[in-house]
Amino acid sequence: MLVQVCVQSLGLDRSSNAPVLILKELKGQRALPIWIGPGEASAIAMELAQMKFSRPLTHDLFVSMIGGLGGTLQKVIISRVKENTYFAEMIIRKNGEIVSIDARPSDSIAVALRMNAEILAHEELLGSTSIEVSEGSSVLEYDGSSSKLEMGSDSAAEDLKEYLRNLAPEDFGRFNP
Repeated sequence: MLVQVCVQSLGLDRSSNAPVLILKELKGQRALPIWIGPGEASAIAMELAQMKFSRPLTHDLFVSMIGGLGGTLQKVIISRVKENTYFAEMIIRKNGEIVSIDARPSDSIAVALRMNAEILAHEELLGSTSIEVSEGSSVLEYDGSSSKLEMGSDSAAEDLKEYLRNLAPEDFGRFNP
């Protein structure tokens, strides 16, 4: 069964300094943490902050391509996890035809936020996590000592902003100008 989720928060895993995206079910308290790359974290954070740039970034380009080809993103489905890697599908409708595209959850969510598309997760994925999200919480803290994530102070949000500000091109992998 699919459950509609939304982006609850974006933060840093304090043990690895890696960005973590928290998806929360719309009609409940269960949440799904997904560790993501810095580029995708930046793209999601910029969209959540409604930052716009004069030139399109990669996920903006993808949105333009979908629309330019006459398609609409209907929904994103976080479909499964295998060996700690999550998989997603982007469901695109074009001329009444449905196309499913395999994609990383982080990229799919960055595009879904830009296109106001539904984000869904298989219920088993929500059931396999031990975190609960309390109402009004918006910041993630993770100390690495357990499988439990806790929502906490605004300092974690500042840590994420600082982390994203200090990224260099080399942090995204092999870089040759």
